[in-house]
Amino acid sequence: MRSLCVFCGAAFGTRPVYIEAAEALGRYLAVHEIEVVWGGGQVGLMGALADAAIAGGGRAYGVIPRFMVRRELAHSAATTMVTVDSMHERKAAMVARADGFVALPGGFGTLDELFEVITWAQLHIHAKPIGLLNVEGFFDPLLTMMRHLVAEGFVLRAHVDMLHVASTPEALLAAMRGHRALDGDWAGKVARTRPVSGGG
Repeated sequence: MRSLCVFCGAAFGTRPVYIEAAEALGRYLAVHEIEVVWGGGQVGLMGALADAAIAGGGRAYGVIPRFMVRRELAHSAATTMVTVDSMHERKAAMVARADGFVALPGGFGTLDELFEVITWAQLHIHAKPIGLLNVEGFFDPLLTMMRHLVAEGFVLRAHVDMLHVASTPEALLAAMRGHRALDGDWAGKVARTRPVSGGG
């Protein structure tokens, strides 16, 4: 992988371990000459990630909507900063640039970005690896919800299993490098017929 798109919070969260994880990932990518592709922000975990990558001599490719630039949220030291008109364009540009995706702790925006690339992989729009940096179990409740979706017949187990989950950058990137694209068509494999009531 030559570039990795990282989705993460524009807040720092309540625990220093989240900042430490963002910085560790930024340093790791810099050392391994993997470009960081991110939402261009200088605040929260987004800023911590980019700061660490840049300080380590790495490349940081930001994509930010114009309305965020006007709010002075754009990172001033990015290697490259692309300005777009909308959040939709931002995600499309980040996906196009990256060879893979990693989610760090974050909020609704992070989850929106994560689930979009998961959905696109499910639909065979891309075959790039997707990882969760599971900092002290941050994503455990989300993984439980995903397994619930499988149990209830809305998601295939293969679509959950395609996610690479680890607690350190080293382990996560090692798993992502061995990624295999999904096989087959999901549409005929999920429950498509109406369930029969168990009542008498």
